[in-house]
Amino acid sequence: MSNNNFYCVIMAGGTGRRFWPYSRKALPKQFLDFFGSGQTLIQQTYERYRQIVLPENIYISTYKDYKDIVLELLPEVKESQLIIEEEHRNTAPAIAYASHVIQKMDPDATVIMAPSDNMVLKQEEFKQAVLKGMEFASHSGKLIVMGIKPTYPETGYGYIQVSEEREGDFCKIKTFIEKPAREFAEVFVQGNEFFWNSGIFIWHIDTILKAFHEMLSDICPRVECDRPDFSSCPNSSFDTSIMEKVDNVYVQLCDFGWADIGTWGALHDLLPKDEERNVVIDSNTMLYGCKNNLIMMPKDKLAVIQDLEGYLVVEKDNVLLICRKDDQNAIRKFVNDVEMRFGEKYS
Repeated sequence: MSNNNFYCVIMAGGTGRRFWPYSRKALPKQFLDFFGSGQTLIQQTYERYRQIVLPENIYISTYKDYKDIVLELLPEVKESQLIIEEEHRNTAPAIAYASHVIQKMDPDATVIMAPSDNMVLKQEEFKQAVLKGMEFASHSGKLIVMGIKPTYPETGYGYIQVSEEREGDFCKIKTFIEKPAREFAEVFVQGNEFFWNSGIFIWHIDTILKAFHEMLSDICPRVECDRPDFSSCPNSSFDTSIMEKVDNVYVQLCDFGWADIGTWGALHDLLPKDEERNVVIDSNTMLYGCKNNLIMMPKDKLAVIQDLEGYLVVEKDNVLLICRKDDQNAIRKFVNDVEMRFGEKYS
C-alpha cells in the first residue's frame, strides 16, 4: 500500500446550530476562528491532514452554499476536490456519496473521514496514529474509529465500550453509548474499556461501500452516480445506521490531545479561565461575583455582569443570547423557535 492511495475527506457541511448565534447558517462554525489564532477550524483541520496525506488527495465534503467559502479559505484546494451536498440529509448520505467519488478515482483508496471541528494538541502523535490506522484499514477489512481515553466525565461526547477481542492497538467494539448521563460518564472514566468516540473514521473504500450496500442499500442508487439525488435520501446518521449495526468495527486506541469543538460547554472546557472559571473570549468585560461562565461580545461593546454562574453570554450581529452554558439541547430549541417566529432573519 502506497501513501499515494491514502485519502482524506474533511466533513464540512454542517450548519453549526449548537454554536448559535456566533455560528449562523450563512457562516457556520467550521468557517470561524474561535481561538483568535488567525485560522478557522477548517483551515486548522486541512493543515493537520496535509502533513499526512498528499494535498491533492484531500477532499472537502460540504453543502452547496459553502462552496465559495471553502475555496476562499483553502486556496490550495481545487474546485475538483470539493464533494458537494445539494441537500442536507445528515451524515450517512454525505459519506456514501463521498465514498463513491473516491472509489471512482482510486479503487484501492484507504480513506480517513475527518470532522472539520476537532482540536488536536499532539500533532506528531496524531500523525503516527493516523498512518498506523490507515495501514491497518488498508488490508484488514475493518471499519476503524479512533477512540480517545477519557480524561474527565464529559456528557456531551459519545462513548465506545470495547471487547477483549484485540489486534495490537485495535479492539473490536462491544457497544456505542451516546451522550451518557453524568453518573454513567463518571463510571466510564474510571474503567479501562470505555473510550470517547472521536468521530474520525478510517477504512478501505471497498469495506465502507460494502457496509452501505448491506445496511443502507436504498440510498446507494441515489448517490452512486454523477448527479446524486440527496432530496430523496432519508435523514440518516452514519453512526446509528452503519457503525452501530455492522460487526467489523474496531476502535483504534489513541492519545493525541483530542477535543471536539461541538458545544459551547466543550469550548469552555478547552479555553483558559480566570480564578472563578470564567472564560472571556476576546471581549471587554467587568465581572462581579461571576463564576463558571463563557462570555463572547463584540469588540466595540462592554459587558458589565453581576452574580451570574454557569451561563453563556454571546452577542453576534443582531442576536444576544443569555442561557445556561451546559444545556446543549436548549440552543437547538431556541433556534427552532426563532425561525418559527421570525423566519431566517436571525438564524
